[in-house]
Amino acid sequence: MVTTAILGFPRIGANRELKRLQERYWSGRIPEATFSQGIAELRLNHLKQLQSLGLDIIPSNDAPEYDAMLDTTLMLGAIPERFGWSGGPLSRAIACRMARGQAPGDQGSDGAAALEMTKWFDTNYHYLVPELSPRLALQWADDSVVRRYREARDAGIATRPVLIGPLTWLRLGKSDLPDWDPLALLPRIVPIYREVLGALWAAGAKAVQIDEPILATDLDADTAAAFARVYAQLQGDGLPAITLATYFAPLADNQTLVCGLPVAELHVDALRGGDELEFVAQALPASTRLSVGIIDGRNIWTADLAQSLFRLQAIADIIGSERLTVASSCSLMHVPVDVRGETDLDDELRSWLSFAVQKVEEIVTLGRALKGESVAVALAHNAAIITGRRDSQRVHRPAVQQRMSAANSEEEQRGAAYAQRAQAQTKALPLPLLPTTTIGSFPQTAEIRATRARYKAGEISEADYRAAMEDEIRTVIQRQEAIGLDVLVHGEAERNDMVEYFGEHLSGFATTRNGWVLSYGSRCVKPPLIYGDLERQRPMTVDWARFAQACTDKPVKGMLTGPVTMLQWSFVRNDQARQDTCRQLAYAIRDEVADLEAAGIAIIQIDEPAFREGLPIRQHQRQDYLDWAVSCFRVAAGSAQVHTQIHTHMCYSEFNDIIASIADLDADVISIETSRSHMELLDAFRDFSYPNGIGPGVYDIHSPRVPPKEEMQELLRKACSLIPPERVWVNPDCGLKTRKWEEVEPALRHLVGCAQDCRLALAQRS
Repeated sequence: MVTTAILGFPRIGANRELKRLQERYWSGRIPEATFSQGIAELRLNHLKQLQSLGLDIIPSNDAPEYDAMLDTTLMLGAIPERFGWSGGPLSRAIACRMARGQAPGDQGSDGAAALEMTKWFDTNYHYLVPELSPRLALQWADDSVVRRYREARDAGIATRPVLIGPLTWLRLGKSDLPDWDPLALLPRIVPIYREVLGALWAAGAKAVQIDEPILATDLDADTAAAFARVYAQLQGDGLPAITLATYFAPLADNQTLVCGLPVAELHVDALRGGDELEFVAQALPASTRLSVGIIDGRNIWTADLAQSLFRLQAIADIIGSERLTVASSCSLMHVPVDVRGETDLDDELRSWLSFAVQKVEEIVTLGRALKGESVAVALAHNAAIITGRRDSQRVHRPAVQQRMSAANSEEEQRGAAYAQRAQAQTKALPLPLLPTTTIGSFPQTAEIRATRARYKAGEISEADYRAAMEDEIRTVIQRQEAIGLDVLVHGEAERNDMVEYFGEHLSGFATTRNGWVLSYGSRCVKPPLIYGDLERQRPMTVDWARFAQACTDKPVKGMLTGPVTMLQWSFVRNDQARQDTCRQLAYAIRDEVADLEAAGIAIIQIDEPAFREGLPIRQHQRQDYLDWAVSCFRVAAGSAQVHTQIHTHMCYSEFNDIIASIADLDADVISIETSRSHMELLDAFRDFSYPNGIGPGVYDIHSPRVPPKEEMQELLRKACSLIPPERVWVNPDCGLKTRKWEEVEPALRHLVGCAQDCRLALAQRS
């Protein structure tokens, strides 16, 4: 019989309950027992909700306390030596230190350098990177997956536990040994997986979901060969049946490999790999079920159920409905929880949206239809929504379409090569060697957030709100001057989010009240919705930048979010090509750059932290993306004059394979996140002979610890050994919005002192 399933559900809670529990625990405001009870209740509430919606297969262990890759690392006992684990039960404190550098009670100590973070494939979710070494003392060290299964079982809810697969875990990890292949750990890892699976079987789990999303990547021969070997060992009496899940991209040349693996069920992403669906259905052994990820787990638009049902019926005709599972394309953790909370949106726009709860309802409706149950009313209602959105006049703006049709390559040119621009900028901006700056944002205090909330609620006037924000900007400028930074920022007090802020100022965008998704740890973001053509109505940042520059004689950067990042960090309309939407964003930023420059802002930063995130997972699709992404950035920056210095910022990026495209952006200065990776990202810039300015981060802002000046000096010295010092800037890894002033000020003083010491050392050497 047809079954219905999802691969995971948002763990944050409809009102971000997980975030609040985490932050109260980390700060010591609640004890560990209260934290444990709170998250257990949150997990159970989600399971009960899925059960009440009529879903057949409900996942468990899809809601880690911090990160699923970290949970896998803990499960395998792959704990780096610096965290002080010598075997035996794992404490939550060790997990906290691995994730954040500090655990509750560690305040005042230097802690330990946390695990590196990077993006989960092409999403905006960040995972903690395993540190792999032949020295790891691997063993089954954490039984959370079994405990969470029992927790659901004891509440009367049958679940399918979720695990990250061994090959994905290994291939997403990092080793600092150049001639050692982490696949050498498989003979030690697979027995641990068997032990875990055996314990789940003994607890009553008849099936498990094992996620191997690297099957949607270009595999090397050794990894491909390892799949059949590993999954043959994970079968047998006393072990649960395996649903092997892959998602985010087509299987491409891995189709035959995947279809031949000895698993009970294969899950495929029918949206990213839709062209392969019939081949997979025909190639699967007759004993293997097919889970079809037909409902989009990455975007928020109501599905066309009639079209989805047509596709599913075609697959059922090939394999039989008794072997078919209707599912989400991937975990629903990438979308908000429930659209019913969006009471600020008008009825028409809200009807176009489908968040996690609504996606489960869509899956259940499709399952009922395939089982022969009557769903005519639901299908008719859905058809009316699809037609209404397609025909809505609010989607298309003639002026935007006219500008798009007049696009030309001259819009991408700055008027001079970098070497000439650098001379003009040095004359306009007399800065010291190794100039210091920050990435843009400063702590968003409770007072700032409360003032913004009161303004949005109509409790204070626009004049009062502006006065409060100007007071904050003035204070932030004074703090930076006292610290000794060379290039200042206004701190972005008026911005709730680096993308949502611009979404509130552009036509074709809508913002939500509670559309939160998890980015990492307790960090949640609220992506705006791009539903129509995008157009700037008026300047968005100029008044704030002009005010900040009037408060100081030092240069203040104008802060903008780049078109690619706004695209990547929004829920994007699915009725036109993404590159067309990105070009519309580029025009809006281009106009803002021109207005900032006219207001006397000499340095303008166009942040593109998501540039690499947008890179397609499959190699053959990448160049097309890089071409239009670079073009859009250059259009955005192209209105700047030669003497105006354009910065950009990127984070969580492996640049080796796209360094030529990074250079093609032709930003005057790029700042990158490097502290957790110990400057290894700079190797790509050195090997490529990257010609422009670089600001490698020397301060990890994702940890509450204040790094000693000596630690920053070591990183900066390494940077100056890889890049000519005259092109090096000194800055944190990322913005400081989520940190506290008591962490930020001493860390930035260390950063400035570090730069001063390195300048002195370089001067003495010359």
